[in-house]
This record gives sequence, C-alpha cells and structure tokens, in this order.
Amino acid sequence: MSFKGTITKDGERYFVSINPATLESIGELRIMNGDEISRAVERADKAFPVWSGISLEDRAAYLNAVKDQIIKNFDAIAEIVSREMGKPRIEAVIAEIMVAVDLIDYFVKRSSSLLADEPIPMHLAKVIKSSKLTYRPYGPVAVISPWNYPFAIPMGSIIMALLAGNTVLFKPASDAIFIGKKIEELFNAVNLPDGVFNFIAAPGSAVGKSLIGPKIRKIVFTGSVQVGKQVMEAASKYLIPVVLELGGKDPMIVCKDANIELAANGAVWGAFTNAGQVCASVERVYVMKEVAEEFTKKVVEKTQKLRIGRDTDFNVEVGPMVNEGQLHIVEDHIADARQKGAVILTGGERLKEFRGFFFPPTVLTGVSHSMKCMTEETFGPLLPIMVVKDEKEAVEFANDTIYGLTASVWTKDREKGEALARQINAGTVTINEHAYTYGLPETPWGGIKDSGMGRTHSKIGFMEMVVPYHINMDHFPDSLNSRPWFYPYSREKYELFKGLISAFGTGAGAKIKNLAYSAKLLLSSKTRKKIF
Repeated sequence: MSFKGTITKDGERYFVSINPATLESIGELRIMNGDEISRAVERADKAFPVWSGISLEDRAAYLNAVKDQIIKNFDAIAEIVSREMGKPRIEAVIAEIMVAVDLIDYFVKRSSSLLADEPIPMHLAKVIKSSKLTYRPYGPVAVISPWNYPFAIPMGSIIMALLAGNTVLFKPASDAIFIGKKIEELFNAVNLPDGVFNFIAAPGSAVGKSLIGPKIRKIVFTGSVQVGKQVMEAASKYLIPVVLELGGKDPMIVCKDANIELAANGAVWGAFTNAGQVCASVERVYVMKEVAEEFTKKVVEKTQKLRIGRDTDFNVEVGPMVNEGQLHIVEDHIADARQKGAVILTGGERLKEFRGFFFPPTVLTGVSHSMKCMTEETFGPLLPIMVVKDEKEAVEFANDTIYGLTASVWTKDREKGEALARQINAGTVTINEHAYTYGLPETPWGGIKDSGMGRTHSKIGFMEMVVPYHINMDHFPDSLNSRPWFYPYSREKYELFKGLISAFGTGAGAKIKNLAYSAKLLLSSKTRKKIF
C-alpha cells in the first residue's frame, strides 16, 4: 500500500492511512455517513445545556484529567504522530505534546478570571447607570483541524471551547485520522458527559454537507485558503461565526547588523522544521547585500548537515512530506524557479534512496517575485533567499503578498527591530526568532488578508469561544416614575439636552455656563416636573 485515501469494503467506506516515511499501512478506519454526523450534531446540541450548566471548576477538573491522560500516554502519542506524519518524535514532543499540555495548564488556571463579569466604566451616565459584560458559551463548536500539527492545533481549540462551556464536534484531517482517533481516546478516558466531545471521521466534503448546519454555533478551521473560503461560505448560510487560520508565505528579514550565525540557524530551523510543512515556515528570506554572501554560505552549510530519514533512534532532523501531492507542489515551485533563472545551492530533487515521500531541504538564490516560490505558499522544505539593497526594500517585498500570518526581523538593534516589525503586515512579527510563538498560550495566533481572521490562543483566542452579553443597571431614585427621555416631550427637555450637549464644546467658560444652566433646569421644581 503506497497511498493515503479511501477504499470501499462490504459497502462501507474506509480511510486508509500509511506511514509517509515507509509507505507501510497504519490501518483503516471506517468513514462516518451523513446520518451519523447529523446524530453527533444532535448529541452535541442536547449536551450543551448540561455541560454549560455545570460549574467552571467541574469543567476544569475534566480537562485537567485530559492533561493527565496526555502525560500518561506520552510515548504512545509521540509514536502515532511520528508514524502517521513521518515527523521526528522530538518534534512531536516539542511542537505537539508540550504545546497542548502547557495550554491546558495555562487556561485551566486562568479561566475563572477570563470569564468573570467585566464592569464597563461609564462616563456621561456613571451616576445614573452602570454596565457590565457577562460571557456565555456559543453552543456546539466545530473544530476542523489540519494534518501538519494534528495534535497541538485541534487540542488548543477543543480545550478552550470545552472550558468555556461549549460542546465540540472535532473533525481531523483525513491524512491524520488515527491521530484524531487518539485524541478521541484521551477524552473518552475521562468520562465526559455524553455528547460533550464528538469525533467526526469524515472527509472534507462532509463538512458542508452534514456537519455545518443551524445547530453549529461556531467554527474554528485551520487549513488552506481555498478550503477556508468554502467553510466560510457554508457557514454564511446560517450566520455561523468563524475563526480561520489559513496559509502563510512568511518572510524573514536579515539586517546587516544581525547576528549572522543566529540568523542562519533560525532560517534553517524555521524553513525545514516539520519538513517545511508549517503555515509559519520561513518561506522567503530578504537579506541585506552587505551580509548576503556570509549568511547564504552558513545557511547552505547548515542545511547540508541536516540528517534526513525515518526516525528510529532520535537520529534525524527532517522526515518525509506527508503525502505525494504536497511533494509535487515543491517540485513544481523548484522547476518554475529554475526555469526563470534561480540557482539551486543544495537539494532540489526527490531522494530516490528512500521509499517514502522524502524531499531534501533545498536552498535557492537568484530568486524574484516573478517566481512561485516567492509568491505562492510552498509548504515544503524550500528556502529561497533574495538579496536586497536596504531595509526599506525588504519591508516592501515582505508586504508584497496576499498573506499575512507571521514574519521575523533579525537585528542586534532591538529598537530598530520593533520599528521594522510595526511596518510589516502580519499577525505576528518576531525579532531574532521565528514561528515559535504558537507554543506560547498567552500570545495570540492568527493572521490578516488571506491568512485568515480571528485568533486562537491568548485571552483573545479564549474569548472567541464565548459571546459577550451586556447588562445595564438603572440607578435613578425609586421615587422617580419617568426618565428625561421618556414621553411626553417638552420645551424644557429640549433646553435641558441642548445645555448638556453644548457642554461638550471647547472652552472652560462655555462648559461651566451650559452645565450650570442644565443643573438649574433640573433643580427647578417647575421645570423638573416637565422633564420627569
């Protein structure tokens, strides 16, 4: 078996999963039909009042139990992530398991304060009115996750959704179906109430047909721009709010005063971690001409030292690509760049000595924005390096994209680094680092333009899981049976509001005069009767 896809047996459809490093079968999993998905949505809807009605402390206890299950099953999780995705187990630990455990711990400890009622400071009406925001969960939330980080990405949204009081329907990527199944096992192990967590084993085509409907109240989707737009279109039929974390073409700017050794190490890791299959990969580098030769030489040397292969003894840095289709995109981008004059410094051709979907980390120079590798998301182990004359030109090129997820600036001058960061159109800009902030639960993650909308992680991401409700309280004396804006209208009311509005004008004298006039109207028993 040398493919990932579906088969039909005895009238039932099954997902087929393979290890992309060996092309050996991992197994088959039956695909749910439309009726089964609809019943899962019904269960989530029915469970919502029960789950949202229990105390936050009880919900937190369940999720702490999930955290303990992750730790208990640490090796098994790392193994299935490595087998189904082909990634080194160390990457499964650092970028998947650790991210999930830390996020659970972080939000469980802070959810009470995040969900507490929030007073709204009043200005004009602070004596007679008070307001507060209170937060309530949406209802059933659909979490649709990708294959590149198939454990950490869905776990983050699932945990925040459940903690806030929502129920969840979790549909993993077809290429990561057994990792999704492992997540289901973790939640089943803590005996959540029926219908709170629902695993959906279905292809992407089922999302619009069976999953997205009027009982889904929020969607969190991570994946490609094309599919993200389809999800948004399907959601629009029912006015379902969405969080979309889509693609990226993330730039790295290397200033002439950068620590070149650090920048080269950052570029190699940022471009080739997870075989480059990261929405926040270093997908293009803009390096100042003064340091371009030194930087490029170091990048090539470090790239050529990377160990490629199947992780058997924690002895590789770069694994295979997840599927053959993604590998062909890398080949297409390289062929396009070569045809237009780019130079391949290392890599460039599929590794024939491996049985799996291996492609070597590849470094290109002589690139331009006429090439796909500089404008379209590659999502593979490809690092194009472009020489620029100055930082202004670098920022212009960095912003010349339909994407806006992350970016990085490399300089020893942190003040300059921040100034450049403020000019780059991206959801996150790091200085002397790249991509790692997804592992920080307190920082927001998300992009602009075709990189999506909304945020995950951080307080902002957590509040995506709740609806703000406004409560306003009246503080007029109980003896007053009316309000100045109630009927009937009168000349006195007109004069009162004219004086109050005029008090907003500039000039202390006019302000005092108009406030005094309004106060006189309110204090006069004759006019007060016509105002109240």
